[in-house]
Amino acid sequence: MNQVKRADMFRRFKEANPNPQTELDYTTPFELLIAVMLSAQATDVGVNKATARLFPVANTAADMLQLGVEGITPYIRTIGLFNAKARNVIETCRILCKQHEGQVPADREALEALPGVGRKTANVVLNTAFGELAMAVDTHIFRVSNRTGLAPGKTVLEVERKLMRMVPRDYLLDAHHWLLLHGRYVCVARKPRCPDCLIRDICDYRPKTEAEQPVVGKLRQRKDSDSGQGAGKSSSKTSDKTASKSTSKSTRKTTSKSGTGKSGSKTTPAKRQSR
Repeated sequence: MNQVKRADMFRRFKEANPNPQTELDYTTPFELLIAVMLSAQATDVGVNKATARLFPVANTAADMLQLGVEGITPYIRTIGLFNAKARNVIETCRILCKQHEGQVPADREALEALPGVGRKTANVVLNTAFGELAMAVDTHIFRVSNRTGLAPGKTVLEVERKLMRMVPRDYLLDAHHWLLLHGRYVCVARKPRCPDCLIRDICDYRPKTEAEQPVVGKLRQRKDSDSGQGAGKSSSKTSDKTASKSTSKSTRKTTSKSGTGKSGSKTTPAKRQSR
């Protein structure tokens, strides 16, 4: 994919969705940080259900630290790896209170120093909460970048660096959300929805999927196929029966003419010898 196509790609994304947003529910940078930490190997829907119960009880580092691991665990028990995440959240809150006056730092190094916070989480917080030009590459963005030819790479870091370099700067702030949503709902892993894709004509992916056949058409095709198979079986049975009858008659005629065996043989009387 060349730079002209890249610019066209994000122009289309912006026209379709001018103000893309994360699907995680939050109101403050701290709530976003906690939600992203909980979202590892979990769905946004599942995280939102948990934080809808948790944040009304504790939505600051100090309040959450007061709950402790045992206090926070019941709220996030429905999320995968909740025990490890509870420990990381409480330890993160402890560091925020001790080193950052309970506030989330707008600094990559400080963010990545927090337990349970890696480069991807730091990028999400920097981009979404603080409006910095950062690219958080998750599984969806990694797939879209490679499949479309936008920014192919073998590692997450390689893809991130290519995206930061190749995405037109005017679109870079919202590029993370556009690519994530595109990968989550259109350019899905198993069978991409190419007929519904905004960038189908400029995407480098060659084995594009076709539009789904209507259900009525599928049923009709199956019915015709079944009836055809039934006719074939009926014809086959008729032919077999006919061939069997013909063979049986032929065998009886042949046996009758040849006269072999005791019951069918003819004996000639022996001549008397003259003395």
